Order: sequence, then structure tokens, then C-alpha cells
Amino acid sequence: MIRKDNFTLPGAKGRPMLIDVTYDDVFKNAPLVVFAHGFKGFKDWGTHDLLARYFAEKGFRFLKFNFSHNGTTPANPLDFADLTAFADNTVSIELEDLDTIIDFACSGASIPVANGVYLIGHSMGGGVSIIKTAEDARIKKLVTMASISGFRNLWPKQIEQQWRLQSVFYFENKRTGQQMPVKSTLLDDLDKHPLRLDIIRQASMITQPWLIVHGDADPTVPVSHSLQLHEANPTAEYVVQKGADHTFGGEHPFAGNALPASLIEFCDTAISFLSK
Repeated sequence: MIRKDNFTLPGAKGRPMLIDVTYDDVFKNAPLVVFAHGFKGFKDWGTHDLLARYFAEKGFRFLKFNFSHNGTTPANPLDFADLTAFADNTVSIELEDLDTIIDFACSGASIPVANGVYLIGHSMGGGVSIIKTAEDARIKKLVTMASISGFRNLWPKQIEQQWRLQSVFYFENKRTGQQMPVKSTLLDDLDKHPLRLDIIRQASMITQPWLIVHGDADPTVPVSHSLQLHEANPTAEYVVQKGADHTFGGEHPFAGNALPASLIEFCDTAISFLSK
């Protein structure tokens, strides 16, 4: 039977992180996959529950979580109700959160002990996952999904001067119409840790098996990002998925009860890689 267990952990600066683990209780020793969402994402976005269930049916435990400063709250997990937290977010904060999640996963306190974890990162979560994988031997395999190749690729370079002068910049959420504030402390974090937060540099240092998947119809993060990642680490497996967009056919809200074809193709590619 497919089950889902829910947890809450304190993340960076004590802000709560909601977690759920989806699994089929038939598989007693199922390996654990941790999924890291992207910018303006959250664990219950669109097709993520269906994604978790698909992996569970194939014999995996699938853990997804909300980064502590992603803008959602335990009371409002589907809405960006805490823009103060969103504004304070940095890459270092997300790395701290991901470390907390992996500590939790490997402790065996609430879920079966994982002898290391598999990590899947989407978009900005892919960039964070690349850095974490380079630093943490507990991550046994990495899958990146439409990953960025640099954090500064998320915005035009020319806005940074204005961003610093005003101490905040607003990113539009096209789905909700919200203007999402991000403080210039994000830029300060990138400037303070130029080596650690250099995704390409960290990509070149990954020794674990790594699968890079990117859609050739991605309008948000061009497929050239994945090529840069593969050039940095030619030992990684590299798949350009024809016709796939940034979310591989997913959307929020998602009205269907089955994964889109592009997401099924991604899942099958990832599951094959993780099962080797």
C-alpha cells in the first residue's frame, strides 16, 4: 500500500520545514530519494505528489520538503504567505536546509536508516544539489532536472546595481501575480562565497554517479545550462529530452491524476539510472 508520512523540522533561523515521505510498504528496504524544489517552488507544487507516488510504486522512498525560506508556511503550504522569509533567502540558507534534511534522512530516527541518499534537484534546486553533492559523501547518486549552471543566470546582470542600491528586487510570480521580494543579501552571499557557490566549479568536483536531464523546449533555463554542466563533468550521464519544457509538462495547479508524458519519460530515465 502506498503511504505518506509527514514531518516538520526546524530549518535555517528556526523556520519550519514541512516534509513528506511517500513509499510502498511492500518494499521494506527501499532506497531513499530526496527531492529539492526550485525557485518559487514548494513540495506540493503541481505534479510533485504524483512524481513521488510514481517513484514509490517503483520501489523507492521519496522525500520532498519545503526549504525554510521558500515563502510558504505550515498553515499555508500552497501559498506564498511569508514573503518576509522569501526575501531573506540565500543559497547558503538552502544548503543549510538540505544538510538538515540529509541528517534527518540518515539518522534513522523517523524513517528506515538510509545508507546514504539519492538526490534529485530541479532548476535552482538543481544548482543547490550540485554543490551539496560535491561536499557530501552521503549522497550516493545525483539527478539534476532542468538545473541552472549559475545562480546569477536567474536574473539579468544589469539589474544588480539597482538591486544593491534599493536593497531589494522584486521577481514577478506569473501564476499568482505577486511581486516576490529578494533582498540584496542574496548577492552578498554569492560575493562572500565565490568558490563554494560556483556551480560549474562544484560540478567538476563531483565523483558520484550523476545524471543530467534537460528539456530542449525549456523556456526558463535554456538547455545550454545543461551543456555547461556536462562540459564541467564529462563523466556524468547526459540526456536532452525532446519536447520537454522546464517542468516536463507539469503545472500548478494540476488537474490530472496521472503524470504528463514528459514527466513519465523523465521518471523512467531517472529510475533506470538510480537502479543500476
